[in-house]
Amino acid sequence: MDAVIQWLFSPLPTPVVFSLLALGVATLYLLSTRPSPLRSPADLNCQSVAVPFNVFQRGLRISGNGPCLGYRKQGKPYQWLKYKQWIIGELACYTYSMVAVPLYDTLGPEALVFIIDQAEISTVLCDNQSKAETLLQNREKGQTPVLKTIVVMDSFSSELVERGTKCGVELVSMKDMEVRGHFFLPKPPKPDDLSIVCFTSGTTGNPKGAMLTHENVVSDAAGVLKNIEVFPSTEDISISFLPLAHMFERIVQVSCGARVGFFQGDIRLLPDDMKTLKPTIFPVVPRLLNRVYDRSGAKSSFKKWLLNFAVERKYAEVKEGIIRKNSIWDKLIFHRVQESLGGRVRILVTGAAPISPPVLNFLRAALGCQIFEAYGQTECTAGCTFTLPGDATSGHVGVPLPCNHVKLVDVEEMNYFASNGEGEVCIKGKNVFKGYLKDPEKTAEALDEDGWLHTGDIGKWLQSGVLKIIDRKKNIFKLAQGEYIAPEKIENVYVRSEPVAQVFVHGDSLQSSLVAVVVPDPEVLPGFAKNLGCHGSIEELCKDKVKKAIVSDLIKLGKEAGLKSFEQVKDVHLHPEQFTIENGLLTPTLKAKRAELKLLFQPQIDKLYANMQ
Repeated sequence: MDAVIQWLFSPLPTPVVFSLLALGVATLYLLSTRPSPLRSPADLNCQSVAVPFNVFQRGLRISGNGPCLGYRKQGKPYQWLKYKQWIIGELACYTYSMVAVPLYDTLGPEALVFIIDQAEISTVLCDNQSKAETLLQNREKGQTPVLKTIVVMDSFSSELVERGTKCGVELVSMKDMEVRGHFFLPKPPKPDDLSIVCFTSGTTGNPKGAMLTHENVVSDAAGVLKNIEVFPSTEDISISFLPLAHMFERIVQVSCGARVGFFQGDIRLLPDDMKTLKPTIFPVVPRLLNRVYDRSGAKSSFKKWLLNFAVERKYAEVKEGIIRKNSIWDKLIFHRVQESLGGRVRILVTGAAPISPPVLNFLRAALGCQIFEAYGQTECTAGCTFTLPGDATSGHVGVPLPCNHVKLVDVEEMNYFASNGEGEVCIKGKNVFKGYLKDPEKTAEALDEDGWLHTGDIGKWLQSGVLKIIDRKKNIFKLAQGEYIAPEKIENVYVRSEPVAQVFVHGDSLQSSLVAVVVPDPEVLPGFAKNLGCHGSIEELCKDKVKKAIVSDLIKLGKEAGLKSFEQVKDVHLHPEQFTIENGLLTPTLKAKRAELKLLFQPQIDKLYANMQ
């Protein structure tokens, strides 16, 4: 033993020492001169991932059955569910080639009944007894004869089971359903099989069910990931507060084995959820970003100057491609804005409505993260264009995704021509839907014979090759929070007001509310004003006191007609002269020329919005 120890600690012969040094130098030289490995532009190991079932399995494998979905009660930390606890509901449908149909509260009771019957939904999964009672009430009235089973995630009473039995509906707990299905072998779908039917709330008539295939979902998610070149990892956390019918955000995160935390259900508590969860990925609508921007304003002149100077300095870095949170401006000024979103956001995606360039530029400077703007609609699964990494310009929606083509077609009646780089935005690709469920007429309106989806939006190609949305072919438009507005429907309600002769409702997609131009009835207005103690000519009566009374009457009529809060105007401009064919504001069929009205009253519209600030 002593001999072994002596040999181990004895000095090495000189030739051996030189040999080891030479070997070390040679190894160092080889490592330093070795070329960087070539990276494939695509993950060649994922070419077989063609349906959400495979996507989820990939996320499960990458994360090692790590945390998947999280929830929290008020004042409590987030509780995380493992993947094996979440192969239920939507993903269970994918596993067994079933079709998922999202139902959500804002659809309304009539739309809920229509969707269940239209889609022939025999099984509904809901979270609590209250929603199960609503479903049973419809069944008891004979409105949803196709409904046979209700699966409830929370506990429910035996009385509810008896009610269900009487009307032919079986109530099953989620745990019992898992036991029943435990021994069934998976039947994964094919890419072109139907995956989900998303019903849009619509503006008039019944909802339309957009039929999306598994290929639609995966191709759109893959296109986004390829476009942003910032692949989420298992360490990422996303916060989910959009309706669960919007599956884009989840499919992207789950495919990477990341975590998704749900907000508490109250949008007013979202900032608290953000601070607790500390997400790294934030899919958001412009309205919330506008709130962040508004709350970040300074009051004193010096602080305003300092804030603007800091934004200029930081935004100059952003334009050079430098994205960071550790500059002197971050430590002095922007850290509070960053902490309001949890302090860890590195990818922010905004869509559903346009975002104002000043707001976007401020947030790019203040948040120190990559901010992408997307454009799309349900009929193309989610997005069809996306801004590129490193693009610090604003006022556009980026370039087409790799999974689809985009073209512009002439809209002669609005003087938009493709030869000028303007026209209706049309989309064709693997992410475009198959049509509306049991509605060939609406399908033919949306999809042409060559498979192009006609969006109804007017776009313009900018010199840099990006797309800018500049108008709407139809009179339907979006507000800043992404809610669709049908102005004619609202005008038809408001024109019932006794002192009102004509109404032009206007919405700005960069604003969160509606305004209107109201033409009073010259015969009724004097008597209406007299009751308020006002006298004078029509022009003199179009003042604040009379205006407030008219606005109150419009709001009252709107409530009686069932208008939603975002469909009600917040302010009006009273105009003493009628819209006529002669002054170019009405068509020969006495329909409003909306483009001319907007152009004529733009100063008044701008003033109305300015007064709201």
